[in-house]
Amino acid sequence: MNKLDRKRALKLRFRRTIRLQRRQVGELGMQAERRLEDDFFKRLERLGTVRRFLSAWIIAIILLTASVIAQTRGLSNYYQSLTPAPGGTYTEGIVGSFTNANPMYATSLVDTSISQLLFSGLLKYDDTNHLTGDLASSWEGDARGTTYTVHLRPHLTWQDEQPLTSADVVFTYQVIQNADARSPLYGSWQGIRVSAPDPLTVTFVLPNPLASFPYSLTTGIVPKHILGGTPMAQMRSVPFNTTQPVGSGPFAWRAIEVSGDSADVQEEHIALRPFSGYHLGKPKLSGFVIRTFRNEAQLIGSLKKQEVNAAAGLSQMPKTLAGDGSIRTYNLPLTAAVMTFFRTQDGVLADSNVRQALVRAADTNAIIANLAYPTLPVRGPLLHGQLGFNPAYAQAGYNLAAAKTMLDNDGWVTGTRGIRYKGKTPLSFSLYYQSTDEYTQVAHELAKQWRAVGADVVLTGKGTDDFQGVVSQAPSPVSHTYDALLYGISIGVDPDVYVYWDSSQIDLRSPSRLNFSQYGSPQADASLEAGRTRLNPTLRTIKYQPFQQAWQGDAPALGLYQPRFLYLTRGPVYGLDETSINNDAQRFSNVSNWEIREVRR
Repeated sequence: MNKLDRKRALKLRFRRTIRLQRRQVGELGMQAERRLEDDFFKRLERLGTVRRFLSAWIIAIILLTASVIAQTRGLSNYYQSLTPAPGGTYTEGIVGSFTNANPMYATSLVDTSISQLLFSGLLKYDDTNHLTGDLASSWEGDARGTTYTVHLRPHLTWQDEQPLTSADVVFTYQVIQNADARSPLYGSWQGIRVSAPDPLTVTFVLPNPLASFPYSLTTGIVPKHILGGTPMAQMRSVPFNTTQPVGSGPFAWRAIEVSGDSADVQEEHIALRPFSGYHLGKPKLSGFVIRTFRNEAQLIGSLKKQEVNAAAGLSQMPKTLAGDGSIRTYNLPLTAAVMTFFRTQDGVLADSNVRQALVRAADTNAIIANLAYPTLPVRGPLLHGQLGFNPAYAQAGYNLAAAKTMLDNDGWVTGTRGIRYKGKTPLSFSLYYQSTDEYTQVAHELAKQWRAVGADVVLTGKGTDDFQGVVSQAPSPVSHTYDALLYGISIGVDPDVYVYWDSSQIDLRSPSRLNFSQYGSPQADASLEAGRTRLNPTLRTIKYQPFQQAWQGDAPALGLYQPRFLYLTRGPVYGLDETSINNDAQRFSNVSNWEIREVRR
């Protein structure tokens, strides 16, 4: 093949290759179009279905995640619980007014409550109502019971960071013993010598043995470095008592605010802060506020509106709060006795047979059953379980027939309106009581029961201020003018009830005049005086038997029941337990451990 032919053959082969490649490109394009049609445009029509499918899966995943979170939280709540935690400001409402925080003068519920928070005594009561050291680390008495030695804790300080020593203790009791200072405790401290051998030791020398003396060492101690230069006659009215108190208790003074345009609506807000140097440990609460109210209605309204955490001083659970599940009721039993005291010196109740008949005519079990709280009966001058208590000397039980027979035998004849007479003298007497709901109910029930044996009882209810005049220790035109008195007396842990039943306490010169029955018995007097001067518990028990026997036979009073201190709180107060207390302010005995906040752990 020549050169020309080879060139023509090469061109033909090139053209065939080009046509072949074009044909392949065309076929590839057609395949791509077919695949695009099949794999995209046809499937694009099913996109709505796919979207719904994907949405369903996404929702399912969200629900599953939420369920896992909810279950985790549920299990967390199951395995965790609410526990108390430090912090929070506690506000307590009290009916009354603030007048004096100084423990040498505090007597009202408001004053003693504030004083208990601010000041510490040498001794205090623990959770089981037994004496324990407060400022004191230990104490002991000599064999005769006339000398008591108290040892202070080291490194005690006042809330202004000054040291607290035995000199402050001696100063406190010397002020109480000074008549010009006019302390209500004056009568209990006469004849006692107080001295300080060293900064951590205090010695008390008594004129006569007194087994119950340590129980008088719970009074708050005041600072000598602040009050030492104050004239005794001015001690009761210094600013320290109302606006600048400095103590050594769990809380320190912060401020006082008075609100209200008139006396009827006036309130005081006393703010306290935790004392970091408190010898028993800094309180767990961040603050404490005492808020005063002039009447129960105002206090109840404030508790209902959650303005206060607690209410103190109410006589019973308010009906408006009965359905509130967040309200906690604390019934704190008092080592006290509610009794009806018969004035034995004159009138129809001077007849012991009449008194014995009235005791038998009183169904005290029914009275207790109608109270708003459970309690223990009082059957004599000593409380059940107290040292020296003997049930063999309990007052006579309820026996209506026996009561009528006793009155018949004593010459009391039933006359008009069913009232008994002895000659021309009707069996009629007045019963005085404080006009609280509880005492009013008890008084009316007693009058009804005694009416069943022919006694005409004239009920005389008194408001708080007027009633205090009736039972006042100081002689006055209205003090001790009742025939019978429905009243509660504080007895305490120790059985020394000398001030209520010894005949010396009738005398107008007596510093206490707490013998409300004006009861006099040589047998009772000798027993009371012997019992209080014996240190040995077994011997004291023996010495108190003649007193209880005389009391049972003479029936100077009708024992009813042990009262309670009602304390209402909104929510729980951790550290506050329903244990026996000796006075209202003792509810704060462990206030440094109170907690109101809750956290989940």
